[in-house]
Amino acid sequence: MRAVVRRGLFLVQSLVAWWAVTAAFVLMVSVIPAVAEDAPPSTGSNSVDCRYDFSRPMPAENGASQPVEAFPENDVFRPLLADLKQPRFFATWQAVHVRNPSPAANIGSTVNVGSVGFGENFGLVGRRNGCDGWQVGILAGVFAQFNLDSGSTDLINADYVVGFPVSWRSGLVSARVRLYHQSSHLGDEFVLGNPGFQRVNLSFEALEALVSLDAPGGWGRVYAGPTYLINREPATLDRNGVHWGIELRGPTIRSPVLGGALPALRMSPVFGVDFKTFEELKWTLNTNIVGGLEWHRTGSSRRVRFLVNYYNGFPPYGQFFQQSKLQTVGFGFYLEF
Repeated sequence: MRAVVRRGLFLVQSLVAWWAVTAAFVLMVSVIPAVAEDAPPSTGSNSVDCRYDFSRPMPAENGASQPVEAFPENDVFRPLLADLKQPRFFATWQAVHVRNPSPAANIGSTVNVGSVGFGENFGLVGRRNGCDGWQVGILAGVFAQFNLDSGSTDLINADYVVGFPVSWRSGLVSARVRLYHQSSHLGDEFVLGNPGFQRVNLSFEALEALVSLDAPGGWGRVYAGPTYLINREPATLDRNGVHWGIELRGPTIRSPVLGGALPALRMSPVFGVDFKTFEELKWTLNTNIVGGLEWHRTGSSRRVRFLVNYYNGFPPYGQFFQQSKLQTVGFGFYLEF
């Protein structure tokens, strides 16, 4: 009976959080006026962050194209807001409810999880005409989960990702193709405390291709594309997956709380939904929803976000990908450079 009550309470909390995020975003977009001054369109990529601002192509002098540059700033493809495996820096709290917990994993049906990530994309070479152009880079990230209910905050799982993204943009259309490696490892404390848990040596190389279409003015975008596992362990894993999503951005305004002391600080409401489905998991839909506020300084590429999230699907934590489906509700801070 207690398990039924806990599940019901968790479902109610999940629905309340989801509706609160949606209502807050709609309210901010519809009520808060845009007070930031309209700046003239930029004519070069050095003065704008091409992930969020789309400068007009520069006219080539005497038909000459722009040179290839080493270590280009930012990117021509915007990082995915709601993708759980987008390399970035973050720290979140998650209330996790497992529908049918494994008796071999002694963490119960509900657990408080601390999830942290460290990583970023780094441009190596690229060529741009304004914000139109291409870029080749390197990406790396670590995604770790800790059991906050244990006395020593045990490490549960860690996923390590490294790869090479190739991005491209022409106007409102952008694309990213990346070849990356992921390996997943259980925490030592989890292994010692759960000797009966069946460990999976999960490791693979994957090729992912995404095409994105931005709305005029940058208030939203949609993206979609396939994923294919080139090499994988276990070798019996099915190879195919599909990834798509939608993002919305409200008006950029002066921060109402800190704007007096920090006049260059700007704030925007943001919202994103990310969907992933895999052949290995019988094409079950895995959904992550985020919404909240983003702060950035005028002229800077650095951004800080406070986001509330809801996830429903198979565990996104590598070693547990074939375990029972779960739901999570949480919040945290995200940094972007």
